[in-house]
Amino acid sequence: MSEEWAFNPDIAARIASTGRARPERAWLRPMLVLLAAFTVPALAAPGEWGGEIGDAGKREVAIEPMPFEQAGNSFPGSAFYYLASAADEQRIAGLGEGIHSDAEDAPTRFDPMAGPAARALRVDNSGVDRSRAEQCLTAAIYYEAASEPDAGQRAVAQVVLNRVAHPAFPNTVCGVVYQGSERSTGCQFTFTCDGSLARAPNRYFWERAAAVARAALSGYVYTPVGLATHYHTFAVHPVWDAKMINVANIGAHRFFRMPGPGGEPGAFRFAYAGGEPVAAPHAHNAAADTRPDPANDPLAIARAYQTGLRQAQSTNFTTAFASSPLSAGTSPGPAPAYAQDLQRRGGEALYRGENLPQTTGIKDEYQNSGRWIAQPGQ
Repeated sequence: MSEEWAFNPDIAARIASTGRARPERAWLRPMLVLLAAFTVPALAAPGEWGGEIGDAGKREVAIEPMPFEQAGNSFPGSAFYYLASAADEQRIAGLGEGIHSDAEDAPTRFDPMAGPAARALRVDNSGVDRSRAEQCLTAAIYYEAASEPDAGQRAVAQVVLNRVAHPAFPNTVCGVVYQGSERSTGCQFTFTCDGSLARAPNRYFWERAAAVARAALSGYVYTPVGLATHYHTFAVHPVWDAKMINVANIGAHRFFRMPGPGGEPGAFRFAYAGGEPVAAPHAHNAAADTRPDPANDPLAIARAYQTGLRQAQSTNFTTAFASSPLSAGTSPGPAPAYAQDLQRRGGEALYRGENLPQTTGIKDEYQNSGRWIAQPGQ
């Protein structure tokens, strides 16, 4: 095809007026339409161009660089300080939820109000222990805090797990929840002996409590209650709460941890050993109602723990001292019993070291070890 067909204006005019062209020139029509679409706006006067595309004609707001982005105002790690401040301001305004630094403390941090926080206690086996623990913890959350907000339910769950980790209480979830349930009154969790279990639970609220229980058994730690092992409602004032450490008031409950060593992190062992009993209250025992239960006095528990700790430390020290070189002069223990084969070969004599080299001094070749061959400077 010659170049005149592509650029001849007469041909283009005839094609536009008649709308017809020979087959070999039919490609020119769509090209001219496309050319007109780009050319007409470009030739129009500024006043005839209808409007702007978006806000393209408006001046953009200048974005000021952050201080650490400006020369002379930065140093290694300076972004952390500026952005941490900005995140705090956004959080106050309700924005930027979830912004945090990887340098933040772990959940075991110390809260000035709640004290040291608990560590995660995971009941991660999927067998009978897990199902029983979940059922017992759900019951405690439901009957103790069904109408509480999420915070109140999580706090109750954390108290149960704190008790599981403390040596003064049973080391299973069901053991903690149903402790004292054989009594007519004075059980550790009121619902286990006051007839509350006779009421069928509401399905919706039960599932809500179960979700909190599953999270707690999977390692979730509710730090606002710290290492609390006791709580009571605002409606009662037991004689012991004035001498306990009040760590938080959440929902309708006040939460406490024990004073002294019994309420410190060293008293808790957040390791689950299993062995969950049946997820049900104990059979009623009339004899239990006639004697006081020491477990109902948290101050007595704290004193007993402190006494036991002192005795254990004293015993451990005595045992360690008896086996140390400081206990020279004490009578040695009996020789161990050996198997018949070892007895025939010599028994205890094999381990006395009687055939070791009998050297009592320094060999001649080592007499001058560590001395100068010649004084420096001579």
